[in-house]
Amino acid sequence: MTKAEKVDFTIRTLQEIYPEIPVPLAHKDPYTLLIAVLMSAQSTDVRVNQITPFLFERADNPYDMAKLSVEEIREIIKPVGLSPMKSKGIHGLSKILIEKYDGQVPQEMELLEELPSVGHKTASVVVSQAFGIPAFPVDTHIHRLMYRWGFSNGKNVVRTEKDAKRLFPKELWNDLHLQIIWYGREYCQARGWNLENDIITKTIGRKSVLNAYYRKKG
Repeated sequence: MTKAEKVDFTIRTLQEIYPEIPVPLAHKDPYTLLIAVLMSAQSTDVRVNQITPFLFERADNPYDMAKLSVEEIREIIKPVGLSPMKSKGIHGLSKILIEKYDGQVPQEMELLEELPSVGHKTASVVVSQAFGIPAFPVDTHIHRLMYRWGFSNGKNVVRTEKDAKRLFPKELWNDLHLQIIWYGREYCQARGWNLENDIITKTIGRKSVLNAYYRKKG
């Protein structure tokens, strides 16, 4: 298969498996998505979805969030980990949204990345999922799968994002990044991976990855 055929096969397979794409983090608007994504750093979406209802009950907009103290926010979000940094970020960005943007979340990547505790990946998720602007946020699943599929060299997430944007059609980015995440969780895990269930890697996977898998199994 050529690289282009492998890309087509991957897109087709993902669309067949995930015609409807579940959204990983529960939210109701750009602000609650921004907070949920910020909280998900080095945590699981499941854990975040357990905690955000308690936080959003107290404050689901920047005005109410800014009224809470950093300590109060920290107490609520403690179970997701890194709570000292995240609570400061949530409180700080809420104040900036009020002061600079009339309480609205900006749609521009560079403005989002200026907010406390908001990195490139968080900003990418928000523009793609909240505003429908094409972006390709790369998490650990996408980074792993792009390497296993031979689509990127695995050096770093910046390289992986560039390769994904180069290989996949722009109009599919927002769907594809979610489809690849779900596929990574369900069929192509970091641990406990069973290649027999993983049709994409089995069909187009990087030779060295497949050889290493079979050696280990052997």
